Amino acid sequence: MINKVKLTSLISKYYLNGLNNQAKWRIKNNQLTIYAGESGKVCKVVLKDFPLGDGELGIFDTGKLSKLMSITSGDLMLGVEKLKSIFTKLYIKDSHFDLTYSLADVLILGKNIWYDEPQDYNFKLKLNSEDIDHLIKAKNALGEVENMLIRTTTDLDKNPICEFIFGDNTGFSNKITYQIGGGDIKDLELEIPYNSSIFKDILAANKDQETCILTLSSKSTLKLDFKSPDIESEYFLARNE
Repeated sequence: MINKVKLTSLISKYYLNGLNNQAKWRIKNNQLTIYAGESGKVCKVVLKDFPLGDGELGIFDTGKLSKLMSITSGDLMLGVEKLKSIFTKLYIKDSHFDLTYSLADVLILGKNIWYDEPQDYNFKLKLNSEDIDHLIKAKNALGEVENMLIRTTTDLDKNPICEFIFGDNTGFSNKITYQIGGGDIKDLELEIPYNSSIFKDILAANKDQETCILTLSSKSTLKLDFKSPDIESEYFLARNE
């Protein structure tokens, strides 16, 4: 059994509002690990207690799976159907509904891309729930703009800070700047652009997590690491070119 809220939260963390529709669910020793994404924007989500036996499930259309699950409530009972070594069906049942979702052959989903943990970094920053809310609001206020610049500098007291600047690069556009201090900042002259929509969707999907660590590697790859007792999620986002 697994609670619908937990399973929905897990799915949202890799689906990212439609960014990653296809994914492989890898189950081993009651732990579910999901890799999704493509070069420059990848994620891994881990659920520590998942009620299915070892195997690999091919999710071809996460959007359709989410729509099926939307009619359920409470605790869910999960089951699978297997043809030889290939899982072909995922069964989801609550107190009222009995659902069947057709699984894809994992071979047609291709290989997963993942990045090694960076050995060095330009800065490391902890985001609290208030920071996450404010960053989401900043992006929503300029919803049509895809640009976000991460810049390191100092405040009026010469303390190192990180600035998140939402808006176009032109001098005549609207801009929003949000500052966070207190991080481990090694380079005070950074100005690196990222996709603000993907950044916001990552934050929004992980608002229920207890901790968030943002790390910027020396190669300008942004890593976001979220943790809670049950679920861990990691994201690597390459800079905009």
